[in-house]
Formats: sequence, C-alpha cells, structure tokens
Amino acid sequence: MNTFIRQSYDAMFSRWGEQHWWPGRTRLEMMLGAVLTQNTAWKNVEKAISNLRKNNAMSFQALENASQEQVVEWIRPAGYFNQKTDYIKRMIETIRRDFDGSLTRLFALDTPTLRKELLSWKGIGPETADSMLLYAAKRPVFVVDAYTKRFLSRHGWCDPNASYDSVARRFTANLPEDVQLFNEYHALIVRLGKEHCNTKPRCEGCPLQVFL
Repeated sequence: MNTFIRQSYDAMFSRWGEQHWWPGRTRLEMMLGAVLTQNTAWKNVEKAISNLRKNNAMSFQALENASQEQVVEWIRPAGYFNQKTDYIKRMIETIRRDFDGSLTRLFALDTPTLRKELLSWKGIGPETADSMLLYAAKRPVFVVDAYTKRFLSRHGWCDPNASYDSVARRFTANLPEDVQLFNEYHALIVRLGKEHCNTKPRCEGCPLQVFL
C-alpha cells in the first residue's frame, strides 16, 4: 500500500505538476469555500465567492451584519443556498462568541481539539472540517473526497464502503506529515477524478493506468 500511495502521487505529479490548490485569498475565504463546495462543482463556488467579494462581504463583520436573505442571494450559485447560509451564519456566530471573532485564537487549538471543534458545528462533516484544517489552518490532515475512494477502490486498495477515517489513515500512515504534500495530493486526485476517474472511468491515457 505504501508503494502504491507514493507511486500514484509521483505518477500524477509527473504528468500534471503543481495544481496551486486551494483557491482562496484568506483563511476565512478558504473556510467559506469548504462549506460552499458541499454537493456542488467548484465552478459554482467560484461564482458565489465572486459575489461575496464584489459585495465586500468577505469578512466576519459583513457576514454577521448581512441578513439571511442577503447571504442567500450572494451564495445562490453554489446551490443548497438556504442550508449553506445557515451553516455560514452559525459558523461566524460561533467564532465570534467562543473565539472573540479571531481565527488566530481558533487555530491556536491543537489539531485533534480543533478538528473536534469544527465537527461540532452544524453542517460541518469530516471532509469539510479536514479541508479547513489543511488549507486554512495549515495542518497535515489528509482530505478524502468521493474521487479518493473511487480511485482507491477501482485499483483494489479499499472497499467502496470504507469509512472516511479509515481511508484518510491509509494516506497519513504511508506519507510524511507534510501540509504541502497533502495539499498537492488532494488537488491531483481531484484532477484525476475530473479527467479520468469519473463515474464512468476513462482509463486510456490515465497516469495511473499502469497500476491497474
């Protein structure tokens, strides 16, 4: 497994190089992106983020002061906008109440405590929490998404129904704890999923075809 995990990364990186992911200018923007990308394509998230930027709403104060209806309109392109607005408003309220509105104070928590805190927030599951940990908090936590399970199971390296945490452990147990490496690996897996390992596999020309 160790060999496959490392060789897969090397094969994809050799083909595609650096992906410069996660798109986000600030830690707050990365956290919002992690919520907005739930159940939608990133291109839709980009439209919602653009709306927030254009309306100077990429701050705690702006999101706190904006009405529920206003936030819904800003993030509408990302879909599930009523749910996501509720998640965002609650997230902002929690950070303001429990951490004096400071991401510095929030991210001062050690990684296990911070992950537990994030998972206690409404609408924040393991993938969203780990995206916040890796990209906004710069912690060496591996983000698992549907593409990750798909390529592992198709190569016979995990059960399609394997739990999120068991899949994440396959990576963290077989790779050095390195934020940039985990960042790049996840980005490469996303590209793999979009170009080759989608619902209908396109194995011809895939950088991982040699491992089938």
